[in-house]
Amino acid sequence: MMKRALFASVAIAAMALSLAARPVSAEEMKAEVIHWWTSGGEAAAVKVFADQFTKAGGTWIDSAVAGAANARNAAISRTVSGNPPTAMQLNTGKQFDDLVEGDLLADVDAVATEGNWKGVMPAAIIAAATRNGKMYAVPINIHGQNWLWYNKAVLASIGATEPKTWNDAIAILDKLKADGKVIPLAFSGQKNWEQNLFNSVMIGVGGAQMWTGILGKRDAALAQSAEFKQVAVTYKKLKDYVDAGAPGRNWNDATNMVIQGKAGMQIMGDWAKGEFVAAGKVPEKDYGCTVLSNGSGGYVMGGDVFVFPKSKDPATTKAQMTLARLMLTPETQIQFALKKGSIPVRSDVDTSALDACAQKGMRYVADKAQQMPSGDMLAPPALIGALQDAISQYWNTDMSADEFSAKVATVLKSQE
Repeated sequence: MMKRALFASVAIAAMALSLAARPVSAEEMKAEVIHWWTSGGEAAAVKVFADQFTKAGGTWIDSAVAGAANARNAAISRTVSGNPPTAMQLNTGKQFDDLVEGDLLADVDAVATEGNWKGVMPAAIIAAATRNGKMYAVPINIHGQNWLWYNKAVLASIGATEPKTWNDAIAILDKLKADGKVIPLAFSGQKNWEQNLFNSVMIGVGGAQMWTGILGKRDAALAQSAEFKQVAVTYKKLKDYVDAGAPGRNWNDATNMVIQGKAGMQIMGDWAKGEFVAAGKVPEKDYGCTVLSNGSGGYVMGGDVFVFPKSKDPATTKAQMTLARLMLTPETQIQFALKKGSIPVRSDVDTSALDACAQKGMRYVADKAQQMPSGDMLAPPALIGALQDAISQYWNTDMSADEFSAKVATVLKSQE
């Protein structure tokens, strides 16, 4: 009943897209693709897929929807109501579980076997795309979610260099605040980015055991530990460095504040690098990138996948499997990564063309000790959403760290 209610609740969001859908005839290969890539860097990246599909003889019908939740809800609603797109973007994780259980998705196992995906992708990514022994999603990239981006000229102006730990970063933020010339921390005050910042602190300050304990094991006792409360205190302290215009700001607008030298730093996934690329900025010259850790942190691996609703139309099925293949070719992987800011999901591609920040990301992923599955891989959407609400309340009110700790413990217990 809960699943039916969820699908019904998002049906309205899909109406406009439903009207725009066009059937695929047997004579042509068309693909209507729902995604949420609307910023400059994102639009350049998705065009790589569109161009490759066109070269393969297909027609790409672009259905971009601003906002990940909006796009996801619209695509799921259309699929459940029997008017699915050809392909839909989701995050790497558990977001398509209900669709698999409802027998609404086509598996891509044959294409995966043909392309040796399991031999060239991290185990955590393969697991996140697999249900009941078959792959139902095409992982297209690996996004590091806990990067720090900084304007090199701004940091140089106060005599600062690249921070390595959260303690280093806070010391620099203090200097920027005292200097008063720029906003120390560019921030997007939306729930998902409040959560992303908290997650970056949790892995960097709390460490790998904290990360998997809270999100994977749902350890309520750990949520009330002194170590977790330190994470909470550090997170709330960061609010001292953001500007009054942060609430409601888009993430890419916050990135542009760093690009333009109006802010010193931003904590954001490596999709932010796509904005630096689109602005013509050069890593290690105009901007720097690093992952902060106080000792036992890790590289939080997220990313994007595409899934394909089942179809009885041979032309649609052909379009879907063509997309699945071309998204994972070495050429496409590199070209997409160069635009998107992510790194290739395949380990067997020539990465020499990737920039300095991407090379750092490749080194993190190559170290299994640093590979941390994203929250979406470890926890179901219901838990992620409940934690997001708790984090947002803590950030935006005078709630104490003790109260927040107790609230998170309650959320974890409710999801057991």
